[in-house]
Amino acid sequence: MPTTETLRVLELGTGFASAYAARLLADQGADVVKVEPPEGDPARRLGPFADAVDEERSGLFLAVNLNKRGVCLDLETDDDRDRLARLVAWASIVVHSLRRDEAAALGLDPASVHASRPDLVVLAMTPFGLSGPYADFTASELTLSHGGGWAGLCPMAHPEPSYPPLKMHGHHCSMMAGVAGAMTVFALVRDRARCGVGEYVDFSVLAYVASVLEFGIHVYTYHGFVIKRTVPRSLIPWRIFDTKDGAIFLACIEQDQWERLVEFMGNPEWATLEVFATPAGRNQNQDVIHTFLEEFIGGWNTFDLYHAAQQKRICFAPVMTFENLATDRHLADRRFFTTLAGDETRYLAPALLIDDERPQYRRPAPRLGEHNDEMGTAAPQTVPPATAAPCRPLEGVRVLDLTWVWAGPFGSMNLAHLGADVIRVESSVRPDLYRRGPAAPEGVEPSLNTNGMFNQWNQGKRSVGVDLRDPSGIEIVKALVAEVDVVFQNFATGVLERLGLSYEVLKAINPRVILASVSGYGQTGPYREYMGYGPATGPLSGLASASGFPGEGPEETGVAMPDPTAGITAAYAVTAALLRRDETGVGEHLDVTLWEATAALNLDGWMEYALRGTQAERIGNRDPWMAPHGCFPAAGDDEWVTIACTDEGFPKLAEIVPGLNDERFASLASRKQHEGDLESVLSAWTSKLDRWYVTGLLQAQGIAAFPSFTAKDIIEDPHLNARGFVERLEHPEVGARAHTGIPWRFAERPNGVRMPAPQLGGHTDEVLRDVLGLGGAEIDDLRGRGVLT
Repeated sequence: MPTTETLRVLELGTGFASAYAARLLADQGADVVKVEPPEGDPARRLGPFADAVDEERSGLFLAVNLNKRGVCLDLETDDDRDRLARLVAWASIVVHSLRRDEAAALGLDPASVHASRPDLVVLAMTPFGLSGPYADFTASELTLSHGGGWAGLCPMAHPEPSYPPLKMHGHHCSMMAGVAGAMTVFALVRDRARCGVGEYVDFSVLAYVASVLEFGIHVYTYHGFVIKRTVPRSLIPWRIFDTKDGAIFLACIEQDQWERLVEFMGNPEWATLEVFATPAGRNQNQDVIHTFLEEFIGGWNTFDLYHAAQQKRICFAPVMTFENLATDRHLADRRFFTTLAGDETRYLAPALLIDDERPQYRRPAPRLGEHNDEMGTAAPQTVPPATAAPCRPLEGVRVLDLTWVWAGPFGSMNLAHLGADVIRVESSVRPDLYRRGPAAPEGVEPSLNTNGMFNQWNQGKRSVGVDLRDPSGIEIVKALVAEVDVVFQNFATGVLERLGLSYEVLKAINPRVILASVSGYGQTGPYREYMGYGPATGPLSGLASASGFPGEGPEETGVAMPDPTAGITAAYAVTAALLRRDETGVGEHLDVTLWEATAALNLDGWMEYALRGTQAERIGNRDPWMAPHGCFPAAGDDEWVTIACTDEGFPKLAEIVPGLNDERFASLASRKQHEGDLESVLSAWTSKLDRWYVTGLLQAQGIAAFPSFTAKDIIEDPHLNARGFVERLEHPEVGARAHTGIPWRFAERPNGVRMPAPQLGGHTDEVLRDVLGLGGAEIDDLRGRGVLT
């Protein structure tokens, strides 16, 4: 499945975000060469392992480095630095996670690249980015989860405020940022083919995490309220419940879903009480309603309830273990598991179907130095002269946006961030769920344009108001299809076909069109018509089963992270498909699911099951390979600071914190054995100190420490503001409210969000006139007949 050119990618550094981004480039056909030091990538020593430690069989390393070649270089020697220079000359793309000083020492800082290889596309994926006050801070996955604000919302609605904010299992933050990084590279490669100018992408992984906080940001910036992990859910029922043989998640997000649930339960007398008839009533009596539901759900086996309820369009989702994933018939039907020749290990396949075909892995992860000889004579990349000025990488690409709520709008918004003209088709007759939210900022008259949830996730787009129930409205959509490059949709499976807009119809109108379909379960498979929401997909994907506090039950993801994960996966797929289409002239149908996109990032847990047959334990904020590694109370009301200390860094920590010079903490093995005592000593110390004081003190010693951020912290943070991540564009109805923006910075191309979210139908006349060539009388006629809304 090659891209338009043979992309030569050189990967440097040790970050999981950069390694996963490089693997995603390889999954689409790029030739990726990974550079490791003589001792190998640290991931080789992390596991999980089948039994004894084997640095060639670390599960996490194997999964993140599929489809790559590998070389081993000692960059302390002149000879190997020369070899690296030849590899850089060979490459058309460099992906790295190097600190500023490391990049400069290798001639891979922005100024050096601009001077020596202006055609090169460099993706620098670092925790905080290469600019700003925290650029040189040390970080870990724990830092990204808490500093990015996700952990501060986990586990949502937890009844015990003394429990710290919670990191989800594994390296989810790094992996999902890696998808966005790969998307950005493919878009830039396409513009480089046009103009001959490369780019240096300064990508902050922490900022990407902060860019996907669902309701957190707008509730603060529009209403002044800081949502935390202890805030109760407003929509009820919504919870993980115990069954006879496991656990299952239930959410009734709209009124008709509650009514179907009541009917499914046999209309019990309690469920018909007037107090439960409305969302407000259920919210006010959630403890009571959950108690009744516990009794009903507790009488079922998990998967019996799941399938029976889904047949009635009720959003139940089992809390799946990784063994459940491995044996699921829907995932098997969609070929989500794969092996490689000579390797019996079952891997998770790429989270994407292209014209109903799953991309395949071409090679296993490389052994240390396996391809040194092959790369010794690599020919340098031909450097074409620049022929035009660079622009936003997707400028000139037009996207027809038929999405709503979050997963689809997030994906199309990221295409807009890259410069695409995203035309959103919507209607006041059945407006987006996020437009319908009744809340408006104080002093602002509520309308379909004043909801922060909509305005956060639809920045940079235009809006056309069309009633799709009217045949003339469908004809407008078909006319637009003829003029666009991409159609992006996240209707429930089958809706597009019922509207008369199937892929067969779309490609008959425009053979070059790329259709990106995002759904809970996919366009094929036995569960394709099941109801799937982002909050239900955390349990469904295995993430919830591995996330939670030690000795306690599975926890929700807090944020409905599967929604933006599927959206960014589809956007990544679109940028690769555009490259292929430039070569073939033919579009594709891209099928992305919330379930697979989320499960594909659970590499820690899946590889433990694949190699050892065991289920990942719930360890809270702890880490299998570090101690201390956690979130600790700081001085102040509900203030927290994270500390992730390597074995090498512990002596420095022990010099700072009283009580750590103790035999119980003398080695990593002993610290893990006495981890509760270790955490008590640290908590006693941190609880008396300001979180930023702890951060500064430990960061000065190279120890990863950082506060656990709220949405307020993110919006007011000097580093994120200095990088232009927080946007304050003027909106016609709500004014200049703060929104999170773009987590990467370009060196050669424009930065920043171009315009705020659109008013409903705010660009109808403009688009119909300029894109479809309609005259004023034709537009007036359509409006008079109610086709335009």
